[in-house]
Parts: sequence; C-alpha cells; structure tokens
Amino acid sequence: MNLSSVGVVSALVVVIGAVLLPLSSDAQLDPSFYNDTCSDLHSIVRGVLTNVSQSDPRMLASLIRLHFHDCFVQGCDGSILLNNTATIASEQDAAPNNNSIRGLDVVNQIKTALENACPNTVSCADILALAAEISSDLANGPVWQVLLGRRDSLTANQTLAAQNLPAPTFNLTQLKSSFSAQGLNTTDLVALSGAHTIGRGQCRFFDNRLYDFNNTSSPDPTLNTTYLQTLQAICPNGGPGTNLTNLDPITPDTFDSKYYSDLQLLMGLFQSDQELFSTTGADTIDIVNSFSSNQTLFFENFKASMIKMGNIGVLTGSQGEIRTQCNFVNGNSSGLATAATKESSEDGMVSSI
Repeated sequence: MNLSSVGVVSALVVVIGAVLLPLSSDAQLDPSFYNDTCSDLHSIVRGVLTNVSQSDPRMLASLIRLHFHDCFVQGCDGSILLNNTATIASEQDAAPNNNSIRGLDVVNQIKTALENACPNTVSCADILALAAEISSDLANGPVWQVLLGRRDSLTANQTLAAQNLPAPTFNLTQLKSSFSAQGLNTTDLVALSGAHTIGRGQCRFFDNRLYDFNNTSSPDPTLNTTYLQTLQAICPNGGPGTNLTNLDPITPDTFDSKYYSDLQLLMGLFQSDQELFSTTGADTIDIVNSFSSNQTLFFENFKASMIKMGNIGVLTGSQGEIRTQCNFVNGNSSGLATAATKESSEDGMVSSI
C-alpha cells in the first residue's frame, strides 16, 4: 500500500476518531474515576516525577516504556511490578526486562505518597498509565486525559513477557505481528515507536548493526555511514555492551517529531526503528514522512495510540485488587525497602518501544 500524503493524513485522522469511541475494554474507565476518592492524585504524581526528572531526565522515557512493557503482557494490570515470590515468577526476570527496565523505585515513591494521602484507593496499574502521560508532558510532549479505574493483577506472566514484547532486532513483519496481537494497527506501531524521541539505549541492543548485521560480517546497510562511525566510537566491537547513547541524537531529552527525521536520515538507533522507513514498499514509510513534517499530527496519533494501548486487557470493578504495595499482591509483602530488586541502573531497552 502506497498512500499519498493526503491519504495518510486522512487515514490517520480516521484512526484517531475510531480510537476515541467507547471500547468494551474501557467501559468502566473514566478520567474522573478518583475525583471524589483521591482528588490530589494528579498533583501528587506530577510532584514526584518533577523532582525525579530534575536529577534524572531519562526517567521520563523509562516510565513511558514501563507502561508499554506492562500493557503488552496480560494487559495494563501492573503485573510487571510484581517481584518474585513462592508463587509468582516475576516478569522483571524475562529477557526483555532483565537489567533493562527502570522506574520501579519511582513507582514505589508515588505509591507511598498516594497511600499516605488516600489509602487503598489508587491502583498501581493506574499509576503506570498516569506516570506515562505526565512524563510525556514534562518532556514537552503531548498530553491527554488518562482513563482511570484499572485494578491490579494477582498474577504475573514471565513467559508472556518473553514472548509478547517486540525485540529491537525485529523486522517490520515481526513488529506488525507483535502489535496486531495486542489489537494495535500499523498507525499505532509507527506512532508508539515515536516514544523513542527521548531516552537512551545500551550498545548490546544494537551493536549487531555496527559490525555483523544478520551474520554478514558487515554493518547494517540502512545505517547512515557518519552515524555508524559515531556509534562505533561509543560501542567498540567486543566491548561490554552497556555503554549508553541517545535514542534521538538531535533532541535527546525533548519529546518531538525528530525521531521520524532521524529515520529519514537513516539514523534510527535500533533495527526495529529503521525498519519503519527502510523496508522497501512498506506502508509505514508515508506515515513516517507525515509525522516528520507534521508534529501536531504525530502528537494527535501518539495520544490516541497511548489511550488505545492503555485499554488493553484492563481489570475493572471487582476484578483483581488495589495493591497496597506495587511489588507484591496484598498479604504477601516483604516491604518496600527491598521491592525494586530487578531495576536496572542503566537506561537500557530490549523491546522496540
């Protein structure tokens, strides 16, 4: 499919309209869900994130990613936050999360503040959704009304975490399949990939592109040669793989449309990024071009796709529970002091988003 620029814009606007219609999965979610029971919710979350981001601006990207990693595994239910217990195999130990995810301690800070203000009220799943939106705002990105009322899972699924989260080495066919399995379409894929406009990645997730792409003993041919040299200096062949580089080399800490300009310049960091623009004849190319030239269009679609993703597999009503500590189901807690045991000290990333 090779849409014209006008056709792409029209198609994307239609998608936005479709996403904002009531969906069966979010029938009980409402942005005003906590207005009567925790009226200071937004200001409390924003206060914590403002303080944290001043010393660690990369945390904003990490929290958007944490919400994504949660939603792609048995829905947006806070399951990624659960630690190992005798009955739970933590998703934090799955390959896409191990030594990669960040933000668990920040979620715990938010939860502690909320428990002090309005005990047993706000779910950890909602904290993840709201933290992602406020993180976007603090990085000068889009804002949207976060639908609230999710409840927390009683289980985690380490196997699904390994299976469902798209890898940075995925080609476009694999990416589309991964997103389709979650009810997300090609526009959602391109829009949500734009979250890579902020944050950083570890060399080990893309250094195969620098030296031995697809066992060719050569670099990825879709990689800008000047950018290749820059990355090779940061990530020496045979190095530790833990060095960090910006996902967006142009405006690394600002949420904008420069990510798509990077792709046009063949400067996507991960293979899964560049696939959106460099896959011959792909229907994603015109969408990338439209988002690059029209940041407002990107922002509108990013908001719509985040709302859509945030509705995946939610628990509502009497389903699940409201955890009092995000890392343990109620009645099985070892305390917050040792809760975030799997948090990475690096801003790594394994999934494509």
